[in-house]
Amino acid sequence: MRLREAAFRMEDVIDEYNISCEDKQPDDPRCAALLCEAVAFIKTQILLFQSAYKIQDVKSLARAERDGFQSHFPLEQRPTSCRGNQDVTWQKLRRDPLFIEEDEVVELDNDRATLKYWLTNGREKRTVISVVGIAGVGKTTLAKQVYDQVRNNFECHALITVSQSYSVEGLLRHMLNELCKENKEDHPKDVSTIESLTEEVRNRLRNKRYVVLFDDVWNGKFWDHIESAVIDKKNGSRILITTRDEKVAEYCRKSSFVEVHKLEKPLTEEESLKLFCKKAFQYSSDGDCPEELKDISLEIVRNCKGLPLAIVAIGGLLSQKDESAPEWGQFSRDLSLDLERNSELNSITKILGLSYDDLPINLRSCFLYFGMYPEDYEVQSDRLIRQWIAEGFVKHETGKTLEEVAHQYLSGLVRRSLVQVSSFRIGGKVRRCRVHDLIHDMILRKVKDTGFCQYIDWPDQSVSSKIVRHLTIATDDFSGSIGSSPIRSILIMTGKDEKLSQDLVNKFPTNYMLLKVLDFEGSGLRYVPENLGNLCHLKYLSFRYTWIESLPKSVGKLQNLETLDIRDTYVFEIPEEIMKLKKLRHLLSNYISSIQWKDIGGMASLQEIPPVIIDDDGVVIGEVGKLKQLRELTVRDFEGKHKETLCSLINEMPLLEKLLIDAADWYEEIDLYITSPMSTLRKLVLWGTSTRLTNDALKSLKNMPRLLFLILRDNAYEGETLHFQCGGFQKLKQLNLGSLDQLKCILIDRGALCSVEEIVLEGLSQLKTVPSGIQHLEKLKDLYINCMPTEFEQRIAPDGGEDHWIIQDVPRVCIWSRDALEPSHLFGRSHH
Repeated sequence: MRLREAAFRMEDVIDEYNISCEDKQPDDPRCAALLCEAVAFIKTQILLFQSAYKIQDVKSLARAERDGFQSHFPLEQRPTSCRGNQDVTWQKLRRDPLFIEEDEVVELDNDRATLKYWLTNGREKRTVISVVGIAGVGKTTLAKQVYDQVRNNFECHALITVSQSYSVEGLLRHMLNELCKENKEDHPKDVSTIESLTEEVRNRLRNKRYVVLFDDVWNGKFWDHIESAVIDKKNGSRILITTRDEKVAEYCRKSSFVEVHKLEKPLTEEESLKLFCKKAFQYSSDGDCPEELKDISLEIVRNCKGLPLAIVAIGGLLSQKDESAPEWGQFSRDLSLDLERNSELNSITKILGLSYDDLPINLRSCFLYFGMYPEDYEVQSDRLIRQWIAEGFVKHETGKTLEEVAHQYLSGLVRRSLVQVSSFRIGGKVRRCRVHDLIHDMILRKVKDTGFCQYIDWPDQSVSSKIVRHLTIATDDFSGSIGSSPIRSILIMTGKDEKLSQDLVNKFPTNYMLLKVLDFEGSGLRYVPENLGNLCHLKYLSFRYTWIESLPKSVGKLQNLETLDIRDTYVFEIPEEIMKLKKLRHLLSNYISSIQWKDIGGMASLQEIPPVIIDDDGVVIGEVGKLKQLRELTVRDFEGKHKETLCSLINEMPLLEKLLIDAADWYEEIDLYITSPMSTLRKLVLWGTSTRLTNDALKSLKNMPRLLFLILRDNAYEGETLHFQCGGFQKLKQLNLGSLDQLKCILIDRGALCSVEEIVLEGLSQLKTVPSGIQHLEKLKDLYINCMPTEFEQRIAPDGGEDHWIIQDVPRVCIWSRDALEPSHLFGRSHH
């Protein structure tokens, strides 16, 4: 611990020196400038001497610690074991969000069959199905896989993680978000009370046959909080629960039918070995265990006590190692020794600890950062990655952005079965992730031992160590002491409806000037301190989902700021001083008035900016054109007179990944001509633009090598026939066509759109026949048909529609008729 303290003190010396250097005198063209320079020189020399003395103190402390350690524990050369081995070759990211693939859940066929029967057959009344078992036995994995298999048999479905420390409001809001997302509708506004949230959830479940999975329920009171929301219309709806406590199921019997499935028998030795080999040798050429490793593998598996989570963690760890008998043998001996020495800990905890010990140094801090978030919290990957970068955890790699390197780090943690993926983006990147509650417990023990971070959730709790660097405050009435600890990051995890202490917030810019991360997302913050600019080291600043209405002018002093997030706040104008932030990479806002944009061209590091509204003289678009690092561009209220300037701008943006153009009026024409290859573009949205694309223009888009999303709406295409030719749009995952008034026919050649997973057809008033060629789209999962002509709906109807054969193999087909609040038809291969 003292060695860690020495390292932190060295970091403090450097940061404090940098703060002093930031305090420069203003330029003065008169003779007084010479005096200012002299004073500044003297101050600098004094700082250098002070820093030198502090550095000597730190070196003495480190040297004494090293000598004391070596006198008690002489260092010896020993064979390289799996611990500390950092020569890791990153392999392909496993796609299962809960560690274990379906075919890896060995000998659970009977369990799956039982749950599937209870979910899809039997009584019409609402039924609660509870999967009960000890931690790590595989409850969540089993329930999630069965849920995925049957959810398309229901009109509505949602997966909710509950956890031990849930709030009723948070639980209902999560349910509402999932149901709105399922129905592709916006989240309702002004829903802030538990009563209104309950009613909104009931409205979306009313008259629907639904299935909801509540994962990780800890006590029966959960049912009191949720029972009134999950309405019972006696239509075969089901609620699936995973829990460690059998009493939870008994509690639900008070008002519902209940089925209980106990998953309490650990895997046999044979089953354990089979699962272990699937994880440990997943990247081997034949996937089999080499003969010389079979006995060692069996020894390792016996230490896992038949618990799937432990087996998968160890298998994931060893999958990154050479298949060497000496190395694996050393690992097995180390594992057995640790289990004997630490008998007070259970085997799964110790095994997860070994997985942490094996992490490369650059991943350890990233992994421990999950301890900053509550148990079972699903964090957005973009938020997490930007925080890692701000903390300095992510190192530069030639030819890659820091964001790309950070995504590699996250993928590495997923591959090692330490982080679970809650959802993926179309294209394969992680959207949201979390850690298993047992792993979260292990992280909390690690951060307590190392002083990495502290999670405060009691009002009078104080920072427990003077070397704590990262702090989470999860109570709105915090009154404890943070003390003089040199905090580098603060996350506020209180609810938005809980008023945050302004006295506490006012302390941050004066008491914690070394902060790099300050995150108020989702809290009850209402005002921003005027002296915010004191935090000159700040790199990540988020006010998202708070009540703030303005930013202080001092924000312009945050010269190291890389991310500023004011989305979903009441801030619509930003101070002009923000244009001084030359290192800002992510300026995240739903809207900023056009008058603010006149000097943005000088912020050359920007990758993301708010939607742009072009002014009459074209100055704004000229400024945006200077941002050569820009990855995302949204143009709102576009007018046709700026079309040449816009096209020129697009053609000169080499790194653009997302482009959205929305016209001011329906009659505005852009005549979009893209001459550059747009090799980085992943998403193209032409909305309300009357872009008047023709088939010739479409040909210029079809060969974009990375295009994943194509959205054409409100007469963005003017032809009567839309022809997707063979070989075109090879990477496209999502196609969305809406309100194209002239469109009468869609042709899809065999070999076109070969990767598409989702198609949306909405309000195509002239389209009377099903797109020809849909039957060739082998990867198509979802077909959404909204407000289409009656003749179109009749032709695809499952009961005699003449074109139904074209879409009969699509797993999920949803039809919304005009003015319908829910699908009038739901069918597809998965509903047969």
